[in-house]
Amino acid sequence: MPVRLTDLSLAVLETQYAVRGPIVARAAELEKAGRRILYGNIGNPQALGQKPLTYIRQTLALCEYPALLEGGALLDSPAAIFPPDVVQAARTLLKGTVHGLGAYSESKGVKVIREAVARFISQRDGVESDPDWIFLGDGASKSVQMALRVLISGPTDGIMVPIPQYPLYSATITLYGGRQVPYYLDEDRDWRLSREHLDKAFMDAVRKGVKVKAICVLNPGNPTGSVLDHENIRMIIDFARSHDLSILTDEVYQEDVYLTDFAFYSFAKVMAEMGVADVSLFSFHSTSKGFIGECGHRGGYMEIRNVPGEVVDQITKLQSISLCSNLPGQVVTYCMVTPPAEGSPSHDLYVAERDHIMSELRSRAAILADGLNGIPGIRCTRIAGAMYAFPRVELPAHRTDDDYCLSLLESTGICVVPGSGFGQMPGTHHFRTTILPETALIHEFVEKLGEFQGQYK
Repeated sequence: MPVRLTDLSLAVLETQYAVRGPIVARAAELEKAGRRILYGNIGNPQALGQKPLTYIRQTLALCEYPALLEGGALLDSPAAIFPPDVVQAARTLLKGTVHGLGAYSESKGVKVIREAVARFISQRDGVESDPDWIFLGDGASKSVQMALRVLISGPTDGIMVPIPQYPLYSATITLYGGRQVPYYLDEDRDWRLSREHLDKAFMDAVRKGVKVKAICVLNPGNPTGSVLDHENIRMIIDFARSHDLSILTDEVYQEDVYLTDFAFYSFAKVMAEMGVADVSLFSFHSTSKGFIGECGHRGGYMEIRNVPGEVVDQITKLQSISLCSNLPGQVVTYCMVTPPAEGSPSHDLYVAERDHIMSELRSRAAILADGLNGIPGIRCTRIAGAMYAFPRVELPAHRTDDDYCLSLLESTGICVVPGSGFGQMPGTHHFRTTILPETALIHEFVEKLGEFQGQYK
């Protein structure tokens, strides 16, 4: 007898992931039927026209096909096509993997790559980082899931998540049988956190019998486009310390800061400045975002701090169940944290490609925010970072944001995600869209949305 829906666990049935939900499925149906769809539902840079960085693809090419390094009948000399610094990077990586990209690495990931990640963190933050604290993963998502798997030990264990939040967190907490403890971000203050809201959310959960284990923070924020300031981060660390909570900090958009009055500060750096050594920290970064945009290669890392050795052993055990993360993703992670050095043959092209991508993202963020705020009934906070806008929409009393987004898709071909998929303050309605489409498409998006908004009833 085939497996039936009634055979599945309640946790699986209740798990939701709006970014690839029913509206996106409907968009795919319309596209298959010949409709032109403008996808704004997911942060997938290369699917929306972003070009891969030459340095990364050249390094991958040599690592995937090492025969190119030997010259001969295939290639008179690697330097004929590949710059010397790319050749050296590939040789370093292949030596570090020992058996190449077709073999498993150790569970934590290739040591030479973890050493490169540790150097990157140390240079970024001015604090020590140990390669043994680094776990390479298939993007950041798998590492987030592993950290939550470690922390959730029973049905009364709670994890604090921001509202709005990226549904990876709510979906994973549900799947692992934990309790989501929501805390609201302040939309009127660029989506910052307040100690008052955090304490209220914590105490409300405790009164319901929830054992709160950790707080998740997304900085820069998805879906909000917010960037936390230094003081806000200090407050969060102090809050976690006062309630004996671990911190999970999702920092995959750390390169994506667009406004001059904002800057990215890592939790590791601020925690070190505060001299805090008794709060466990799980930090995540990914090759999918920023100007790298290598979503399909599934590379990333988790750094842990202030975690006892016996717990680290359990994390390593969980990592070993899947043997290791994919090797091409590990190579892209190396390229992300070890860009071409100044003066090297690849440096100027790398900088030009990086700066072009960042300039385009910065421009599109401003165009989209200004355009949205020019539409009656829509209000959007500044897009300070990340790759998204999360505008508030005024709707008729009998309508939901799900109705709105589906109708928008059917009428205009624009695919966005309802705010309900991320969570929102009761009585408000939002949708999330990316800033990734080409500039001409951003203008088209705003124009079509304005026409639709004026007619929606």
